[in-house]
Amino acid sequence: MTTYIVVADAARARIFTRLGPKLTEQEGLVHAEGRLHEGDLVTDNGTDSSAHFSATRSSGGEKVATVHHEEIFAREITERLYQVRNGNQMEKLILVAPPRFLGQLRDKLDAPTSKLVIHSLSKDLTKASTEEIANAIEDLR
Repeated sequence: MTTYIVVADAARARIFTRLGPKLTEQEGLVHAEGRLHEGDLVTDNGTDSSAHFSATRSSGGEKVATVHHEEIFAREITERLYQVRNGNQMEKLILVAPPRFLGQLRDKLDAPTSKLVIHSLSKDLTKASTEEIANAIEDLR
């Protein structure tokens, strides 16, 4: 049985397969906007005389921009998982991501793919080695 493992955060996703005990990285996805700081995601068109007001006003917009970019990337990842599931390649799915992004992934999964999720791990392992990831999910079958 082929288990797919998605290890992701707002900037990067790594997709693995597990056949028996062996974990193999299949592909990686990168979302450049996820690496930017919140202030870099929003442009401010205010004049110098209202700089203080504009900065205060834009702080809420920055958070909205960050969440928006997370949603876009979560959708991109889940669309890829949809394709894999439709190709009858996935029998089980494990999601590994920081809590907020894990919620984004769950929200964006279509119902049939969501039913394949056997475990979720709230942890950022995107920069971990394949061996570290394998150890973290070893008991998740």
